[in-house]
Amino acid sequence: MQTPNEIVHNFKMPVSVIKLQYYLLNVSLGQFLKAFGLVVATSQMQATYARKSFPCFDEPAMKAVFSVTIIHSRDTVALSNGKEKEAVIDSVAVKITTFEPTRKMSTYLLAFIVSDFVPIESNQNDLLIRIWARRKAIDDGQGSYALNVTGPILRFYEHYYNTSYPLSKSDQIALPDFNAGAMENWGLVTYRETALLYDPILSSTGNKERVSTHWFLTQTVSFLKALEIQAHQILAVCFSKGAAVLRMLSEFLTEPVFARGLSSYLNTFAFGNTVYTDLWDHLQQAVENAPGIHIPHSVENIMNRWTLQMGYPVVTVDTRTGSVTQKHFLLDPGSTVDRPSQFNYTWYVPIKWMKTGVQQPQYWLLQKTDTHIPMRVSGQDWVLANTNVSGYFRVNYDPDNWDRLLSVLNTNHQTVSIINRAQIIDDAFNLARAKIISTTLALRTTKYLSKERDYIPWESALRNLNYYILMFDRNEVYGVLQAYLKKQIQPLFEHFKTITSNWTRVPTGHTDQYNQINAIGIACSAGVEGCRELIKSWYREWMKNPSRNPIHPNLKSTVYCYAIAFGGVAEWDFAWNMFKNATLASEASRLRSALACSKIPWLLNRYLEYTLDPTKIRKQDATSTIQNIARNVVGMPLAWNFVNARWSYIFQQYGKGSFSFSNLVSGITQRFSTEYELQELKRFKEENLSVGFGSATMALEQAIEKTTANIKWVTENKAEVQRWFAQEST
Repeated sequence: MQTPNEIVHNFKMPVSVIKLQYYLLNVSLGQFLKAFGLVVATSQMQATYARKSFPCFDEPAMKAVFSVTIIHSRDTVALSNGKEKEAVIDSVAVKITTFEPTRKMSTYLLAFIVSDFVPIESNQNDLLIRIWARRKAIDDGQGSYALNVTGPILRFYEHYYNTSYPLSKSDQIALPDFNAGAMENWGLVTYRETALLYDPILSSTGNKERVSTHWFLTQTVSFLKALEIQAHQILAVCFSKGAAVLRMLSEFLTEPVFARGLSSYLNTFAFGNTVYTDLWDHLQQAVENAPGIHIPHSVENIMNRWTLQMGYPVVTVDTRTGSVTQKHFLLDPGSTVDRPSQFNYTWYVPIKWMKTGVQQPQYWLLQKTDTHIPMRVSGQDWVLANTNVSGYFRVNYDPDNWDRLLSVLNTNHQTVSIINRAQIIDDAFNLARAKIISTTLALRTTKYLSKERDYIPWESALRNLNYYILMFDRNEVYGVLQAYLKKQIQPLFEHFKTITSNWTRVPTGHTDQYNQINAIGIACSAGVEGCRELIKSWYREWMKNPSRNPIHPNLKSTVYCYAIAFGGVAEWDFAWNMFKNATLASEASRLRSALACSKIPWLLNRYLEYTLDPTKIRKQDATSTIQNIARNVVGMPLAWNFVNARWSYIFQQYGKGSFSFSNLVSGITQRFSTEYELQELKRFKEENLSVGFGSATMALEQAIEKTTANIKWVTENKAEVQRWFAQEST
């Protein structure tokens, strides 16, 4: 004890390879670097790994100021949360880097990295902004996009929250291997390469969107963490249903009132801890200071019903009587809700709605059953509830109103907004799964799609029809399902062929670029004439001249996959060689996924073996590659047999501490829909109890439940679905 307030303690902790607390990143020759033997050491303290780095009270509510010093070799740089100062000891082959003390903060936000990475940087309003990555990635300009948008986004948050970014720097680093997608360490944010780097020439719109979305979310959380508010109701909600709930809240409070309440909350509790009611209190104060805002209950009373009980409601509007009811929405109607709710699964529901295309005053449903006479209509009038999908609930109607809505879609679909067209489809399919409406009614919402040119309704339909594909692509129903999809997608395929001048131009609209991908992908899978040859011709041209890829980045994922599916060994081997030599992370990711699209069993089995060889497939990508193979109808049984036979090894190597390991079980079993497959799952569980399942334990139980539900759904719906597709595909 040197002073009354200082303890000196010797502590040693070995750096682990591919563990949660540290990563040693060994990147092999030709895969992501041309240099051999790069080693990067990076910390990952969340959730409770700071205690393995140094003695501490490793609890988020207990905060401290951290002064970090790192001793490292001269040919590397050291990074931590604060700005660094560097000193070199003469005659010793090391550097000592010290960092400015942090603000008072939690242990899980501390970070330190040693690497030979290089930055690009800028100084904006006395804030140092740096993007760190492999030298090749920086030299190729892959960090410029993140650098250019960091400053404006931070200024947006400062304006929106009415509070200043409290740190002296913002470092962001792209790691070739990183088990998490990103980690919002205070002042030193770590990412997978695919979540931060963007090549303006080689990356697609989708890559840019994923980087933007991932980066924007990470920066949002990072900004909040920079204020060091343990705002569990914000962060926990953000990562689950909360985005929709918070959007609903801002809609009925109005955005200015919501922003003022949030700003007050953040400024009051900066560098402190909160309880969940604090946010509601500050939003309530903002409401009371806004004379034009009237809500039926306090913010706390309204929001407790959305945050303190499971799920969300389905609201049923009967336009014959004006009756409006709500009940807890359950996708599986046979499931038992064994968790009681203090609110009896009743919500205070803000309903924005329109009548025959005209917006009506907002209506609040405050009990299980009510009557709202303005919603009673007759003749050709129709009601559409939850306009702009501003509320977090599903909507059902009486049969007559469903018929009128479908008539509007079939005759003049643009009368209904794009997002509400998508909502009608999505609600109908989910209501059918819940046995609230018929499967046929849900399928009828897709009949108008031959006239639809917008992305969001098509995406809604395809995501819902994907369940039908998974359930039926191994039996006779798939033939008529495929014929129906071909009939519906062909006009969209021809539309994009026309507006791109026979595929020579990129659509100008952002969502049109996404919908072009849907049009080509579904057209090729459904056998639309001209699609297969288009794909094969692009890929052949690339194979002839590997240094000049004629495939537009937006279309690469789709074209690579279908070219390999339509091709043979030569196409697969070419893609494998391009994957091994890819220097852009997003390009390597596209190729790795596409290699799973082959229809040749022995190629897929060989690829499965590659997944467990870290010199071929990096450890962070192994389980997702197996999942990609399982998405392929040919690869699914191969992937299941592979994992079944090697579970002990896979679990030991990849299952302990992995955030995404549970996805392996759910991904491989998503097609399971027969009694034999159910028994296989149960046998797998019994035979591996001694090995364990780790984070996949819950996923395995859910897979058994979902397989049971799939068996029941197929039994009940197969004949009806087959008849409907046969009738509508002629």
